[in-house]
Amino acid sequence: MDSRWTDVLSQPERLEKPREIGLTVVIDNGVPVGWFRDAMESNGAWIDCVKFGWGTSMVTPKLEEKIEVLNRLGIRYFFGGTLFEKFLIQGRIDDYEAMCLHYGCRDVEISNGTVPLANAEKARFIERFARHFRVLSEVGYKDVKQSLLLPPHRWIQFIREDFAAGASYVITEARESGTSGICRENGELRFGLIEEILEASLDTNRLIFEAPNKTLQKYFIDKLGPNVNLGNVAIGDAIPLETLRRGLRSDTLLQFETGDLPLADAEPALWHS
Repeated sequence: MDSRWTDVLSQPERLEKPREIGLTVVIDNGVPVGWFRDAMESNGAWIDCVKFGWGTSMVTPKLEEKIEVLNRLGIRYFFGGTLFEKFLIQGRIDDYEAMCLHYGCRDVEISNGTVPLANAEKARFIERFARHFRVLSEVGYKDVKQSLLLPPHRWIQFIREDFAAGASYVITEARESGTSGICRENGELRFGLIEEILEASLDTNRLIFEAPNKTLQKYFIDKLGPNVNLGNVAIGDAIPLETLRRGLRSDTLLQFETGDLPLADAEPALWHS
C-alpha cells in the first residue's frame, strides 16, 4: 500500500519484523502449496511464524517447498506439539530432534495436551530442546473435560515451570477450533481463568494466546493491546487480524481513537427523493 495514504492515519504502533512481541502465529492445516506460497508472499509482512499443525508435516507431499518459501521470506516455522507427543509416546525423541534439525527449524513446540506427561517431565524436555531451539511450550489439554478440571492456579504453576525450564514463549491451549483449553466446549472464553493468569505477574509479552477466531482475537486485543501475541490464526486471517490490531475494522476502530465526534442522531435521517 502506498505510504501516502497509510501515513495520514493515526494507528497503533506495530513493530517491524523480526518482532519479539505482537506475534501472529498462523497454522497450516495442510493447504495446497500454491495457496500456501501465495498467502505467504502476499501476507508475510504480518506473519511471524507458521505452525505446521498437529502431525500434518508427516503427510504433506511438498513440505520442503513450503519451508523454502518461509526461509526465503524470513518467516519462522515449527511442527505442532501433537507431533512431538507422537514421537515421545513411541520413545523416538532423538529422531524428533534430528527431524527438526534436518528441516532447519529454529523453533519447536513442546506440549502435553494429549499424552499423559506430567508438567515437570515436560519441563525436562523444554530444558533439553532449549539448548538448540527457541522453545514454545504449551499449557492446557486438548480434552475439554480434562482442561476444565485444571484449576487456574495450576495453569499459572505450569506456565512458571515452563519459563523456568527455558521456554521463550508459553502458548495457552485453545485448539484450532477454539473449543478447549482457555475455551469451553461451546467456544466461550473462560474469562475467570484468563483474569487469574493476567493477574499472576507473568510476562504477558512471552505468552501466546491461541485465538483462532475474530471473537477471541478482539477480546485479547481489547484486553492487552494491539501487540498481544496470538496463535492458531488461520492462514487467510493474517490481514483481517492485522486490521483488528490497527483499529481498521469496526470491532476495534473506536478502541484506538481519542478524538471527539458529534454524537450520532438518535434516529437516522430519512432519505427524500
